[in-house]
Amino acid sequence: MRLRNTVLLGVAVALGVATLIGAVGVAQEPSLTIGLLLPGAKNDAGYNQTFYDAVLEVQENIPGVEVIVAEYISDAEAVSTMETMIQQGAKMILPCAFAFQYPALEVAERHPDVVFMHPGGWEVRDNFSTFYATTQLDFFIMGVAAGMMTKTDKIGFVAGMPLGFMLGNCNGFHLGARAVNPNVETHLLFTFSWGDTTKEAAAAQALLDQGCDVITMHLDSPVAVIQTVEAAGAYTIGFMSLAAQKYAPNGWITGLGLNWGPYFTESAQAVIDGTWQTGFIRKGLADGFNVIGPFGDVVPDRVREFVLAVAEGYKAGLIHTFMGPIEDQDGVVRIPEGEFWGNEKMGDFDWLVEGIVGEPQ
Repeated sequence: MRLRNTVLLGVAVALGVATLIGAVGVAQEPSLTIGLLLPGAKNDAGYNQTFYDAVLEVQENIPGVEVIVAEYISDAEAVSTMETMIQQGAKMILPCAFAFQYPALEVAERHPDVVFMHPGGWEVRDNFSTFYATTQLDFFIMGVAAGMMTKTDKIGFVAGMPLGFMLGNCNGFHLGARAVNPNVETHLLFTFSWGDTTKEAAAAQALLDQGCDVITMHLDSPVAVIQTVEAAGAYTIGFMSLAAQKYAPNGWITGLGLNWGPYFTESAQAVIDGTWQTGFIRKGLADGFNVIGPFGDVVPDRVREFVLAVAEGYKAGLIHTFMGPIEDQDGVVRIPEGEFWGNEKMGDFDWLVEGIVGEPQ
């Protein structure tokens, strides 16, 4: 009996050692490898950081996920970068620049077993989906905050390129401000670039010189604008990454944040499970794609409470941003009384709402 037990113990120890050696010597395969392409810096406190923070959240939520991150990728480098990621095992590619849509489609056609998710585009294939947040609708809430906080009745908007979606953000922002303060003017300036910090700082200073005391933006990174506004003692409303709040310790009001983490986690798990489905995905505040940022210390309780009440109204479907009648800068009715522009119309703006100072092109 003693000999039998000794033999069994020896076998068990040998098996345990073999298992241990196998665990140490053989690397475990990742549950999923994700490739993330960014046109800028992953820590830009803006557009790019929203995606980087989201894939980090996926790693926290799903064991074994690996992420390959490529920063500062040009349009010309997109195809080769994605091909390299796929060679490294990526089965989920996030080409996170507007201009990456067609390069990504080219690669997707060659790799039908790889999932591609592109932000802000319109093309859909079996392995290629598009997603984004309905920021134009929810920017109304940011306008409410600006309209309540301004002391000069002049608020500013620094924008990159004059695209329909960007004009929609500015229009929504202005309509929200006008809803609580009919005397508000919104001043719009373009930099004609998504990432020129010199022009961004100059545009912010020009708005300050015009008397704007609350300024927001639609740029890849808000840092140059926020720092210029903060130095002047004025107020900032953020957009995209809420990490930008740290650059405005005194003048931060709130921000409209893009929240991709839960959606990316859900999508990654679906890829792992083999249940991922393509689609044209557009969601807003009620679905968690947009979130209201923390309020700064300068914001009175009455403003906080009112802004949050408006946000709850949006979630409940009780408030609509682009409900007619709405006139443009020339007094032409663009949205007739009783008509509502929803998400399907958000790329159609080539005009600005009455009360906005600036040009739509």
